[in-house]
Amino acid sequence: MTGTLIFLGILALIVVFIIAIYNRLVALKNRFKNAFAQIDVQLQRRHDLVPNLVETARAYMSHERETLTQVTEARNRAAGARQAARAKPDDAGAISALGQAETMLSGSLANFFAVSENYPDLKANQTMSQLMEELTSTENRISFARQAFNDMVMEYNTYREQFPNNFIAGLFGSFTAARLLDIENPEARQAPKVSF
Repeated sequence: MTGTLIFLGILALIVVFIIAIYNRLVALKNRFKNAFAQIDVQLQRRHDLVPNLVETARAYMSHERETLTQVTEARNRAAGARQAARAKPDDAGAISALGQAETMLSGSLANFFAVSENYPDLKANQTMSQLMEELTSTENRISFARQAFNDMVMEYNTYREQFPNNFIAGLFGSFTAARLLDIENPEARQAPKVSF
């Protein structure tokens, strides 16, 4: 009888331990999903600003149609990748695709800003100045949100990979490794330099 009680006590402790690890994994996963939601808000703001920026510049930069088209296409790809990542922020492939699409958009915007330097009337345009200021502010917010997301992903992945948590994560199968939101090229890591 005593042996049975000891066995049941040990079994109960193991069950409580597994439940505690499972609940911590769920909490950490939800935290990095929430952190992605904050990035999503800022990316939506960025993606909403780009068409206004292009439309404002179109009248001044009529000879730069290719540059404007490139920015618009990069924005559309980034918006599509954002939608896919929003649907599954725990999907490493979706986060990777988002990072690549945002890298392309950052590169296109950098090219756009470089070309726009040749148009003094555009630089003097009040609407353009305001849009550029909003975009710069949004880029900073994206950087902060991306850092918070990456911190949450690192905390989740670290906890998930620790022993014995890795066995429990594998046992339930829904706790796969999360991916950091990286920007692939070093030039795109810099916020666009604006001097309007």
